[in-house]
Amino acid sequence: MQKNLPAILALSWIVLLAGAAGSASTASAYDYDPASDYNQIRKEMVDRHSQTIPTQWGEAVAGVKRKIRTQEKVIALTLDACGSATGMNLDQELIDFLEREQVPATLFINARWIERNRPAFDRLAANPLFEIANHGLLHKPASVTGRSAYGISGTRNVGELVDEIELSNRQLAELTGKGARFFRSGTAHYDDVAVKVAGDLGMEVAGYSILGDAGATFSREQVKRAILSAGPGDIILLHMNHPGSGTAAGIMEAVPQLKKRGYSFVRLSDVELQ
Repeated sequence: MQKNLPAILALSWIVLLAGAAGSASTASAYDYDPASDYNQIRKEMVDRHSQTIPTQWGEAVAGVKRKIRTQEKVIALTLDACGSATGMNLDQELIDFLEREQVPATLFINARWIERNRPAFDRLAANPLFEIANHGLLHKPASVTGRSAYGISGTRNVGELVDEIELSNRQLAELTGKGARFFRSGTAHYDDVAVKVAGDLGMEVAGYSILGDAGATFSREQVKRAILSAGPGDIILLHMNHPGSGTAAGIMEAVPQLKKRGYSFVRLSDVELQ
């Protein structure tokens, strides 16, 4: 199992693993059983997938869902909280705007970010405007060979990949009462075997169709232009952990214009993805 896990997770996982019993069935997010035997599930995934060689790598490999299946004027804002060394904060101005304007969003939250921002996480998870999604344990690209993206090393094998997805989801289940339905890896990169493993763990892999802020590096104007380029069914990738970036300002300028164009906003669980 992955070593050096965030401290907030350690006790809960010890309790889960020590008291675990039952079969290796991989329940869906809506029938999540945190008491199922983690070690058995991990072994099952390793036995099932460790001999499969990946043939695809990137952000749009087979099985990654990147758009909403609709022709209606519906858009999804997805906000990542990555938990990197420089990304441990919360853009409260952005959250305040979404709450004030009643704009729903899906929040992909990494376990390290929760460790540093537990009170904020609890408030977000309690707000029905937002949906909590799985952004992994250590924010690693989802690989079964250790492939990297943007200089970040991916999970090295199937076992590490299961740790990245499942241990994070067990934390979310413990803190919110249910596991997440959607998973997005650190960097949003995957190989095709990793996507299959995520599916076997009951997760839908959610990509994106519009890069909204390029890891919170875009200026206000760039964010605004990216969001205003959206059409029916687009999923926009943005970040909620970099206050002071152009993300909040760009969103606050673009959202009212999209509303005037007749667009509405949804959480990913409210719609069907493709």
